[in-house]
Amino acid sequence: MDVVRNLARQPIRRHLQQFMNFCLIVSSALMIWKGLSVVTNSESPIVVVLSESMEPAFARGDLLFLSLPTAPLAIGDICVYKLAGKDIPIVHRVLELHQDATDGTQYMLTKGDNNPTDDRALYNPGQMWIKQEDVVGKVQGFVPYVGMVTIILNDYPKFKYLALSVMGMFALFSKEE
Repeated sequence: MDVVRNLARQPIRRHLQQFMNFCLIVSSALMIWKGLSVVTNSESPIVVVLSESMEPAFARGDLLFLSLPTAPLAIGDICVYKLAGKDIPIVHRVLELHQDATDGTQYMLTKGDNNPTDDRALYNPGQMWIKQEDVVGKVQGFVPYVGMVTIILNDYPKFKYLALSVMGMFALFSKEE
């Protein structure tokens, strides 16, 4: 009960200051994300590998840095694509390319390095190739296992709520001198 009394005794200005600090952190994170999106020309400049399909190149939990180059992708490039109607982007290597002679559209066939077959089973029904419009970005670099935090928070929602509660308590009860 002393904690509640101490909170009630604190001036409203202190609570407003903590709230403003929180807003500053959130807006800074959003600005950094949008800035990276503009610089890399990608809607999602950072993604986490969610499966083992690209091993040994990338392991589950690796954090990938993407950019969307203006030049067409080449065979062997590792790209991230997102299909219409599906929420999760896929990280796979370009296996084959096909150029439409009439309009010059580039079509790609992809495959995970650790998968026995190409990705046609993952594509939408009737879709045999992906287009440049489906590509979110080309992998430019990675940091191993940093994305495991994201995977753990998504796989174990109770852990996510616990972590948020602990951070909230720290923000609420921390004293700034």
